[in-house]
Parts: sequence; C-alpha cells; structure tokens
Amino acid sequence: MRILLIEDDPHIGDGLYHGLAKHGFAVDWLKTGKHGRDALSNAPYDAVVLDLGLPDIDGMDILAGWRQQRHDTPVLILTARDALPDRLAGLNGGADDYLCKPFALDEVTARLLALVRRSKGRAASLLEYGRLKLDTSAKSAELAGEPLALTQREYVLLEMLLSQPKHIHSRAQIEDKLYGWDQEVESNAVEVHIHNLRKKIGKDFIQTRRGLGYQIGTAP
Repeated sequence: MRILLIEDDPHIGDGLYHGLAKHGFAVDWLKTGKHGRDALSNAPYDAVVLDLGLPDIDGMDILAGWRQQRHDTPVLILTARDALPDRLAGLNGGADDYLCKPFALDEVTARLLALVRRSKGRAASLLEYGRLKLDTSAKSAELAGEPLALTQREYVLLEMLLSQPKHIHSRAQIEDKLYGWDQEVESNAVEVHIHNLRKKIGKDFIQTRRGLGYQIGTAP
C-alpha cells in the first residue's frame, strides 16, 4: 500500500515515515506544498496524509486543487488546526478524514486502512479466497487455519492481488505499490516476490499473463 505524506515538520514527518513503513506502507514523504500538489498526477497512491500548515501553499488549497482535477484518492488531514470550524472546513472541502495533532501512530494507521477499504468498496477488513484469509487490519494471513509467514512486501502484494481478483496487475503497477520513489528496485524483485508467494500458497495461486502481468489463479 503506497501512501503520500505531505508534512514540513521534520520530527513529525520522520516519525510518520518510519512508523508507517514498519506497518507495511510504502511512503513517499514530501515537505513542501509545491511538490505535493503535483504528486497525485505522477504516481498511484492508495491514500494521502496531508498537513495544512505548509510553508509555501496552504494544505486546503492543495486539497481543493486535487478535487477540482477529479483526483479521488482518500485524504487524511493531519494538522494542529483543531477548532471546529477548521475541522468542518476540511471535511466539507474534500477531505475523507481529519485528525488533530498530537496523534497516536496506531490511530493514523487504523484510519488510513479504513479509508483505503472504503475507497475499494470494502467495509470489512477480512479478505477470503479459498482456504486463504487475509486480515487487512491486523496485517496477518492464514492458510487452512494456520498462520502464514509473509514479509512486508509479500503481504502488500498478496493484499493487492486479493483486493482485485479479476484484475491483471502489470509489473510496473506492482513495483509502484511495493516501493516508494526513493527506494531502489532490483530488476527481478517482482518475480522474486511472486515466486515466494507461490511457494508458500500454491504454484497455481498466481497466474502469469504473458506480456500483461499477474493475476490471481487457483484458490488454495
């Protein structure tokens, strides 16, 4: 799951960047409104964490621009503006959620997961496919009732595939979900993750669509 973080405070930004990464998110952290304003047009994000008090452009102006451009990516405002009129303005201005500083990292994580679920048309946190179950809130998986040991990127890839079982995901799309813009991606990284999931779940679980990408196959 790829998150865009727009936050100019170095301490808050660093805490969110590393904290969300530990929860399995790929995070792109931008510190100015100018760079953040154009980011949704340049990469596919599952959600945005947006500060309002940026040094160059007010976060509300960035949000308004996104909505005018018909970007529907879920946006969580994270700000020190805690007055009721500010909260109402944020939600009425296109934000999907509003959280005031100071905050708990676990709450930010839970709210982001809820936003992404709703944006994909899912109310529940459980994904099931045959004997495979994936809990997107706990970020855990089990196969035939037994816990399934996955790396962070294997988990993200599995959630991506199960969320859209009929969709064919290209190699580039998978890379965009698994890695942030500042992370190096080895040429065979996606193939390695696919191989590992097949080994752990079943060799026919993921099908290769030659020239197109990968798709969920036989249910385990």
